[in-house]
Amino acid sequence: MNEELLEQLKAKVRKLPMQPGVYLMKDASGTIIYVGKAKLLKNRVSSYFRAIDKHLPKVYKMVQNVADFEYIVTDSEFEALVLECSLIKLHSPKYNILLKDDKGYSYIRISPGEYPRITAELQKNEDGATYLGPYTSSFVTGQTVDEANKAFMLPTCNRKFPQDFRKERPCLNYHLKQCMGVCQGKISVEEYREVLDQAIAFIHQGSGAIIGVLENKMNEYAENLEFEKAARYRDRINAIKRISQRQKVVFSRVDTQDVLGFVQGEEDTACSLLRFRGGRLVDKEDFLLGEVSDLKEARSEFLARYYQLPDKIPPVIAIDGEFEDPGLISGLLSERLGKKVHISIPQRGDQHKLVQMALTNCAQKLSHQSRRSGREIAALDELAKLLGLPKPPAYIEAYDISNIGSETVVAGMVVFQDGRPLKSAYKKFQIKTVEGTDDYASMREVIGRRLNRYEEESPAESGFGRLPDLILLDGGQGHVNTVLPVIASFGLEIPVFGMVKDDRHRTRAISSDGGEISISALRSVYTLISSIQEEVHRFAIGYSRTKHRKGAFESTLTTIEGVGPTRAKMLFREFKSTKGISQASVERLQAVRGMNRQAAENVYRFYHPEVEADGEQKNAKDLTQG
Repeated sequence: MNEELLEQLKAKVRKLPMQPGVYLMKDASGTIIYVGKAKLLKNRVSSYFRAIDKHLPKVYKMVQNVADFEYIVTDSEFEALVLECSLIKLHSPKYNILLKDDKGYSYIRISPGEYPRITAELQKNEDGATYLGPYTSSFVTGQTVDEANKAFMLPTCNRKFPQDFRKERPCLNYHLKQCMGVCQGKISVEEYREVLDQAIAFIHQGSGAIIGVLENKMNEYAENLEFEKAARYRDRINAIKRISQRQKVVFSRVDTQDVLGFVQGEEDTACSLLRFRGGRLVDKEDFLLGEVSDLKEARSEFLARYYQLPDKIPPVIAIDGEFEDPGLISGLLSERLGKKVHISIPQRGDQHKLVQMALTNCAQKLSHQSRRSGREIAALDELAKLLGLPKPPAYIEAYDISNIGSETVVAGMVVFQDGRPLKSAYKKFQIKTVEGTDDYASMREVIGRRLNRYEEESPAESGFGRLPDLILLDGGQGHVNTVLPVIASFGLEIPVFGMVKDDRHRTRAISSDGGEISISALRSVYTLISSIQEEVHRFAIGYSRTKHRKGAFESTLTTIEGVGPTRAKMLFREFKSTKGISQASVERLQAVRGMNRQAAENVYRFYHPEVEADGEQKNAKDLTQG
């Protein structure tokens, strides 16, 4: 944005009233690219044109494209919210969240042939198969097919029947009583067709209606003393009851509700909505919201825009975190529904578990967009929420000080990118300015040296030229407090936390300058932090042991006549170990930089004392044979 345009916009902002209303940002072509509401128009709009470089990426990009803006004054903030929703729906501005869902029609396919299969499909083809549907929810379609196949023990493998009869042993599903074992060739086409028809009836009518039919059949066979057939029906009835019970998630306190979870990725944000009706999970919708700069704002905008129609609004909504203007949003949805809508942020109990289920689905949705697993995405998102970070930390550096006595003090730095170790970025530090074993002073030195390298190498996409999104220190609050002033002295703001262990050396909590944060109840965060702490400890102590062994070897070598610290260091660098040096010939030893013939012979004799004992019978040529 050029200075002249910026000054024009600022001049226009100064004329705005201190009243509630809606503002519409426009680009050079006059297209509306963002719609927002404000409690005080002047204050809100002016914030976009102050310290532009400090805006989050999405806001910065939007402001760079603003050529003009318009505004509409309203009587109240509530009216502004209603108008904002209406204008966003009308114009679909580029920088408002777009609510792109994964909805599409789904079908249940019954394949042709003597032994048809039941599968869930996303489209209907002209392939001779029978299709049921369309259904609006792919989630419910997949769940229904899975229930039907398991309840009626229908095959789900890739074998073709009757061609593959008795060619292989039955699969695991047969032994788990989840498949009737058609592959054995003992199920006739007529028997299979009867079971298939019952499965289709189950899909059409639900478990309640089909159980009655099956019970009548079971009793009929039992009365005719056909106990084997009666037993098959009994097992089928039990399977349906078992599956129905397992799939049915019931909470007596909440009969009708929606559960929402939001997870931020690096380039996209996902929302998962779980819909419960009659106490049962009946549908799931996933949405990709694009790049989101403020998760609180995104939650608020989603609630206001998704629940536009009364038939979509449940009386209870559980959501995973705070959202902007909770009173306004609750009032808006209550007005639309015609009765009170309760929006809660569960912290424990069954409702909290449902929110976690929604978050897991969010993470899985994002994992399809990247090479990261759903578990890694969920862990980083949960860690960001726990630590109050603006977004999940994609690039984490962790540090640990390790020493074996006061002679060997070192530090290790490990890097986790997208929740995984990035071993190419690991770094080792030998402490140079601290005497003795002072962990705090050593950590100050390491962080200072690391940030000095940043100033030398930035901007870069890797190595020291890249700043971390989060620094973790193996230690408690004292380590955090000692490092924060170092970072501040460079004019940087990097979140720093400690990793605290219990008496058994297991990760217990995260430490900040404000105290400890428990992570034991957050499984994904606990697993991630434990992995980072174990890895940085392993790396640091491994380096410490190597340095200690090297120092001990070099000390031993300096006892040999003609070998000082410099020659000892060069020998160790060349041969890596005592064993390597001891097995080297005089010629190999002499070839090391800085060595001469006499020193090489002295080193050889040190490791081969028998040469010294038989010295009169040996000659210089013998010494070279190792």
